This record gives sequence, C-alpha cells and structure tokens, in this order.
Amino acid sequence: MNRLAISSCVALACAAPALAGATGQTATYGWENGATVLGQSATNIAFTNSTDNPLSGTASLFMNEDPLSGTPQGYVAFITGLSDGDVIDASFWAFDDTPGASPSVRIWGHYAQSGDVDDAAGSAGGNSTYSGEDGDWSELFHSWTFDSNGGTRDALVVEVRMYASSSNGSSAYIDDLTVSTTSDTAVINFAPAPGALALLGLAGVAGRRRRG
Repeated sequence: MNRLAISSCVALACAAPALAGATGQTATYGWENGATVLGQSATNIAFTNSTDNPLSGTASLFMNEDPLSGTPQGYVAFITGLSDGDVIDASFWAFDDTPGASPSVRIWGHYAQSGDVDDAAGSAGGNSTYSGEDGDWSELFHSWTFDSNGGTRDALVVEVRMYASSSNGSSAYIDDLTVSTTSDTAVINFAPAPGALALLGLAGVAGRRRRG
C-alpha cells in the first residue's frame, strides 16, 4: 500500500476550513464511492468494496484474511493536524454471523504523523468489544484523547482489526463509519474514490464527506 502523502490541499483531498465560531466537527463515510481503505498493516488481508451486504446505502467494506496469521488491520480513517487534548470519537458497524467466536473485528487506533498514514508512532489502544455478539450487525466505538508525545506526532489512524478462525471462516463486513473531533482545525480523511489518485497524481490522498 502506498503511503499517504498529503503535501498540499486540493478540493478533493482536504476539508473546507471550519466556520468561524464552530466547535468540533463530524464526518461520515459509507464506502459508497467504491473505495476500500487508506492502508493496511499486513499483506494477508484483502479489502474489497462490496455491494453484497451493506448496512445502509449500496456498499460496504468486505475484509478477508488469508492465510491466517497475526492480527491484520485496515486503516479506515486518518485524522491529521491534532493537538494535545483533542478528543476523537469513532464508530463503525461490523457484520459477522458467529456470535462469541471468530471471525470478528474490533475498533483500534495508532498515532502517526500527518504526512503518512502508514507511520507507526505508538499504539493508541481501542475498545475490548468484539463484533458479532448477536450474529448480526453490531456497532463498535471508541474515544481517544490525543497525546502528541511531546510534539512528535500529530495524527491518529482509526483501525479495523481482524480476528479470524480456520474453523469458522475469516471474513467480515464494515459499514457506516463516523468520526468526530473536538478540534475545529483537524482534517478527517477517508479513502478516496478509485481513479481520484490518478487524476490528482497523488498516491493516497484522502477524501472527506462532511455531515450537515
């Protein structure tokens, strides 16, 4: 996966500046643009934009681990320009039909620098809840209070973590991602539509959809 290099703001890549007097911001994403993820931690997990099983709309993110190894992750949101004390809330819905057993997913996060979604500047932790408790769609969420570690990092990557099983399968679906932050100036980045990168000539520039 190419690194996410954001060197300048263009209409497709960056959110509009926050309105004067605004407090915080929220962005939503549902994979309706045909995209998958911004990056991933391993090569043994594949992400596909699927129309087979959306929670809402017409598409969702399908993930499949093969071969089974470790705990691979997909990077579904990249919040840049953060400062100490900023709060980031994120949630998505996950589908697996094996209650209390793998395969299942969790929401997690790691710190990074604004120019590189693949940067690993420390784990940010996540929620201990797994998907699929009812054998259906379930919402996973977590809240982080940003720590710049003395100014050495200024971004947070929201991850979906896969926990697969050779006996029960190795796939799950993700949909309806929401990210909020108390920062008026941070930028919430999601995976751009296929073809957008080639048009811009920027491998990995992220798009954003703001909820009104």
